[in-house]
Amino acid sequence: QVQLVESGGGLVQPGGSLRLSCVASGSIFSINSMFSINTMAWYRQALGKERELVAGITSDGSARYADSVKGRFTISRDNAKNTVYLQMNTLKPDDTAVYCCNAVIRRRSDLGLENYWGQGTQVTVSS
Repeated sequence: QVQLVESGGGLVQPGGSLRLSCVASGSIFSINSMFSINTMAWYRQALGKERELVAGITSDGSARYADSVKGRFTISRDNAKNTVYLQMNTLKPDDTAVYCCNAVIRRRSDLGLENYWGQGTQVTVSS
């Protein structure tokens, strides 16, 4: 009923930039639906490492970042489009990872909050 689809990953040289997008779609997003999307976030997992939170943003736009990306990455969202973005600047080789989108969604007002994940998009920072 809910799909998160990421795009924007790829290969970039150190110091370069990428912009990731994640769109939430599905039958619950019909015009008459009573859904709500709470926090949207980006996580990443590098080879051989645990998944870590990169950045998260609430429905009213309050953002938080991992210390390793503060000042370089910016998370934003377009509530009308059910989309979250991650602008990544001054990329470093250590940023190489699979980046996954996460959304906490209430599908109907009588249901609880549910966690959804995208499939992930590869970001590789290398010269």
